[in-house]
Amino acid sequence: MKHSHHSRLFLMIRKYRYLLGSLYALLYMNWFCYLENTIVPGSRIHIMHCPADDLIPLLPVFIIPYLFWFVYVLGAIIYFAFRDPDEMARLGISLCCGMTVCLLICTLFPNGTDVRIPAIPGSGLFSGLLWIIQCADTTTNVFPSIHVCNALIVNSAVWHSRDFRSSAGILSFSAVVSILICLSTVFLKQHSLIDVAGGIVLARVLEVAVYQGIPVSVPAKTARRKKVLA
Repeated sequence: MKHSHHSRLFLMIRKYRYLLGSLYALLYMNWFCYLENTIVPGSRIHIMHCPADDLIPLLPVFIIPYLFWFVYVLGAIIYFAFRDPDEMARLGISLCCGMTVCLLICTLFPNGTDVRIPAIPGSGLFSGLLWIIQCADTTTNVFPSIHVCNALIVNSAVWHSRDFRSSAGILSFSAVVSILICLSTVFLKQHSLIDVAGGIVLARVLEVAVYQGIPVSVPAKTARRKKVLA
């Protein structure tokens, strides 16, 4: 019975993925903007900082993987939305749950970091891009790192996807990109290692919960259609 309920819920999410995704995007943006405007530097927040953070240098070149995160996540969403509805449903569930947990933690446990080193505009392309990011992004609401969590969730989707199981090149590329994105958050001094660790743990918990805890059954009609097309 539990298996049946999970399957029906999964299929409903798959069927209405565009509508549900759009509604969640509105919810997320409003919630995130509220936190950014409410939990500000100087307010009573918990500072995320560990001694190892002080040993990490600022390397503006890591702005490349940091910004590529947007292409990586959005590209995966677009690809799976059109190519693999099952994987898109899993990816959507993981991303929505992950971002909701992150925002909920920031709401109940206001936090920020003091590791940021101000970038100097005019001192190079990478520093200039980092300066723009710093102007737009506050030093609050950092734990767990959404950047890290989402990157690892997308990588999990790629590795679990039927489309890429035999493509070592794509799997390796995705793994390297996700690792570089995680590293970029600390080498740009956007996050503490504590934030990164939180994002890693959250992504792993969601991977196990979604890929092992939600059984998927393909409707007979869909299975017959795939068989005919094959």
